[in-house]
Amino acid sequence: MLETIIGVAGAGVMGADVARVTAQAGHRTLLLDVSAEVLRRAEERIRADLRFQRMFDRAAPAVDADEVVGRIAFTTSVEDFAKAGFVVENVTEDWETKRRLFGELDRVCPAEAVFAVNTSVIPITRVGAATGRPDRVIGTHFMNPVAQKPTVEVIRGHHTSEATVATTLDLLGSLGKRGIVVRDSPGFVSNRVLMLTVNEAMFLVQEGVATAEQVDEIFRTCFGHKMGPLATADLIGLDTVLYSIEGLYENFADPKYRPCPLLRQMVDAGLHGRKSGAGFFRYDDNAR
Repeated sequence: MLETIIGVAGAGVMGADVARVTAQAGHRTLLLDVSAEVLRRAEERIRADLRFQRMFDRAAPAVDADEVVGRIAFTTSVEDFAKAGFVVENVTEDWETKRRLFGELDRVCPAEAVFAVNTSVIPITRVGAATGRPDRVIGTHFMNPVAQKPTVEVIRGHHTSEATVATTLDLLGSLGKRGIVVRDSPGFVSNRVLMLTVNEAMFLVQEGVATAEQVDEIFRTCFGHKMGPLATADLIGLDTVLYSIEGLYENFADPKYRPCPLLRQMVDAGLHGRKSGAGFFRYDDNAR
């Protein structure tokens, strides 16, 4: 595909990882956030991940961190997205926050730019309706950690065009990733299944049926999962898990999506998982 400037909106854990992957693939990348401090931490995280990536993947090629980071422009101004041909949004799972951002992006970005929504549960059709280009809005549900996941769940909204799907799959291919295209539904495939599993695992811990360690060990050793549901929740971020489950509950009005009270309590206590240093498990490598 022709060189496209990639705009990444949101420089948290996921946004920083997406920017790293796009820049490492050779794309000029814009990374946007409202805070210069968040952007500074994102750059530190990207540099550290590039230094350590061969520790996690021996087959990974050696990279020049300065060269990769040099392809990323860090900005607090959405106006800088005026030349972005493809935008990946990674802000918090809050509809009003996303709605406002997409209104700004719709105003600033070129008419032909594609908007990719990296959301856990918010319907892509709803996002498209908040813009003047619903045919160019698509879901790209990247999984954490982005660099290590070969597949992206791609969600086609009601108005998403075939050209937008093709452009998105081409871009993912340039990142060395495969897209699996599914239809729009709150939570899509992955989170409608995963969040129920994670939530029920939390109820088991709350009820004293098993410890977090026991729950995850059963899933790892009995089912061959690389990571148990509670360690997965810690990796995603318990605050994000709560947003996601609340979103499913709101969209489906089904009591099976009622968030576990223990999850709410842990989020209120600031126990958000890896990024805070503690969740269902403790982490000495408190997220950068």
